[in-house]
Amino acid sequence: MPTVREQILAALLVCLETVPGATAKREAPLPETVPAGGLIVLRDGDPGDPEVILSPVTYLWEHQTEIEVILQRGQDDDSAALDTLLMAVGNALAADRPLGGLAEWLDWGAPKTSGLAIDGAASLCGATVPVTIHYSSADPLG
Repeated sequence: MPTVREQILAALLVCLETVPGATAKREAPLPETVPAGGLIVLRDGDPGDPEVILSPVTYLWEHQTEIEVILQRGQDDDSAALDTLLMAVGNALAADRPLGGLAEWLDWGAPKTSGLAIDGAASLCGATVPVTIHYSSADPLG
C-alpha cells in the first residue's frame, strides 16, 4: 500500500486533472510545446521536518509542493489566458481541500509569474503556485 504522502500527491494530481481543457502531469520536464489548453505540472516538493506528538506517535506534516501552470505564448491576451487557467486551478483546489479525507487541509499562495525560454522552442508563459499540504502520519517515512 502506498504511503500517506504518496496517496496525497496522487489525489492532488487527480484534483488538478479536473481543470477543464488543461493537461496535468506530475514531475514532468518542461516541454518544447504546450497543449492548447495549458499544462499543469505538480512538483512533489519537500515535506520538511514534522512536528511529533507522542502517545500515540503521530507526525504532523506541512508538506511544501509547487504547481506550475504553463501556456504557449503568442496571443495578445497571454496574461488573461494565464489568469483564467490560474483561477481554474484555484477552483479545483478549493473543491476538495482535504483531498477526500487524506489531508487535513490545503493552503496555497499567490502565483509567481514568469516567461519561460527553452532553447529552440516557442516561448512559454507560466506561473508557479506554492501549495502547503497539512496532514499526519504514523511513520516518518509515511
